[in-house]
Amino acid sequence: MNKKRKFTFIALRTALILVSFSFLLGCLPKQRVLQSTKTKRQNPVTTSDRRNNSHRPNTSPIISASAQDYISKYQGIAIQEMNTYGIPASITLAQGLLESANGNSALAREANNHFGIKCTADWRGGSFLKDDDNIDDCFRVYRSAEESFRDHSEFLLRKRYAALFELDKNDYVSWARGLKKAGYATNPRYAELLIDLIERYGLHQFDQGEKVPEKINREERVLVEIAENIPKEQEQEVAKPPLEMKIHEVKRGETVYNISKQYGLTVEDLKAINSLTDEELVVGQLLLVSK
Repeated sequence: MNKKRKFTFIALRTALILVSFSFLLGCLPKQRVLQSTKTKRQNPVTTSDRRNNSHRPNTSPIISASAQDYISKYQGIAIQEMNTYGIPASITLAQGLLESANGNSALAREANNHFGIKCTADWRGGSFLKDDDNIDDCFRVYRSAEESFRDHSEFLLRKRYAALFELDKNDYVSWARGLKKAGYATNPRYAELLIDLIERYGLHQFDQGEKVPEKINREERVLVEIAENIPKEQEQEVAKPPLEMKIHEVKRGETVYNISKQYGLTVEDLKAINSLTDEELVVGQLLLVSK
């Protein structure tokens, strides 16, 4: 009996050792497989999270987010142009916001053209063809946004805008009304649209006053430049006829669909020219409604 018990004990111990060893061998590959699977699964989740994060701003008012981005990016350039020519930085930023759809228009993205300035006979830079007043109208292409802002300032250096440069460079209200009166845009509410954008986003904080001697020196310098440009004006006027922009301010209850029908556009057209990724609108949002 003792021998039999001893044999049984040895057999059981041997079996337990073999089972334990087999169990360990079985666990090691599993652990490696699980780790590998976990690693492989982490990458798609991370990518998906990034994609989701990139789309999250769409749940907030699109115009506010993109407008603030535009202001932060270009306020320094607008201030520099103001100090050089006397155009209020708030006016330049508001015009840029309005004419480039907050920097999202094809002209702004692909041609660095933020103010819709067209080609002229003496233009030696690149060109961007886009339907506007005519099919395949030629618009200027700039190497940078800074060039576009500078060309915008120089575009205003002509006789019909001369009176504006005698205004204070922090008088955005008079500048907005003066631009409309001088025929910069045909939209009857153009001045109000600029003023609304300036006050909505606090753009007047970037405007700066100037002392009387500084104002006199600036006026003299700019007006001399305007006088020198007078012989070229007739040719340059072709560059940009009065802006025929159509803007719609979103009212309560309106949808992308009924706004598009109101202006003879498709839903996709309206979304494309305003860079809308969905059909959510916010009361007071400004939409371009002309191609």
